Amino acid sequence: MRAVRLREYGPPEVLVQEELPDPLPGVGQVVVDVAAIGVNFADTMLRSGRTASATRPRPPFVPGNEVGGVVSAVGEGVDAGLLSRRVITGTGGTGGYAERVAVAADGVFPVPEGLNIETAVALFAQGRTAVGVAREARIAPGDHVLVEAAAGGVGSLLVQIARNAGAGMVIAAARGTHKLALAQRLGADVTVDYGRADWADRVSDATGGDGIDVAFDSVGGIIGRAAFDLLAGAGRFVVFGFSSGMPVDVTVAEVQRRGVTVIGFGPPRVGRPGYAHSLVSEALAEAAAGRLIPVIGQTFPLDQAAAAHAAIEARATTGKTLLIP
Repeated sequence: MRAVRLREYGPPEVLVQEELPDPLPGVGQVVVDVAAIGVNFADTMLRSGRTASATRPRPPFVPGNEVGGVVSAVGEGVDAGLLSRRVITGTGGTGGYAERVAVAADGVFPVPEGLNIETAVALFAQGRTAVGVAREARIAPGDHVLVEAAAGGVGSLLVQIARNAGAGMVIAAARGTHKLALAQRLGADVTVDYGRADWADRVSDATGGDGIDVAFDSVGGIIGRAAFDLLAGAGRFVVFGFSSGMPVDVTVAEVQRRGVTVIGFGPPRVGRPGYAHSLVSEALAEAAAGRLIPVIGQTFPLDQAAAAHAAIEARATTGKTLLIP
């Protein structure tokens, strides 16, 4: 089979397509013939060696975590009824940039009727995150909600979830007119370019000086800090990443004085028994019902994984990025 391997940590060019043996299903596993592969910002962090050294696999290895396709083989102890089923799944962190993967049978999700595999893959990791952080934020009807990186894979879903939850105002923050136009098409009431120095003032003006009730922060740094400063009393600040490379600098004293709630959404929360499964299932169900539409902004052939990584790092993508074997 064809697969993309990372031979050493470095720039996108270290991703090279090679021929590798087809995987065989072990006990409790299935083999999935892959039709679509999700590419995430976290993949670029791993490839470049910017993740914690203790959690990094040793090259060479095949990167990639989220895939979708058709079950072509089952291992011992697995229900043969899974054969030929369309599924999405995670690989455990590596192995996904390939034409076939062997994964645990209990970790696959059937793709609902009416959804194509590409759409379902776009909801696996980023749908799970969007549904999860929205649950934690407890969006109430009438809330003013700020979504950073609103044209990204998670942000574009959060705009829709906030709209569906009855938010009084959905404020989408992103960089560039085409990204802001996308957020507006998805249901944002107000769009602001946080490449402009006055973006926070524009948010404040839009709320009539009342501030925001919920801020979804995935950027961190000075942008995340500005979003924190926009919170109204009793507001919720939900942090699920810091693509800027720096987390928001907030003290416990400020949190107490302002009366706000800061929620960190990461592996300990997602790892609660059954929780991640429920988040993915909800995202798929919402998409099947037509209430959640993931934006697939760009696709690349498998052998152009390096180009996909370069586009993500250049902030040139919108929505979800997929590789197609």
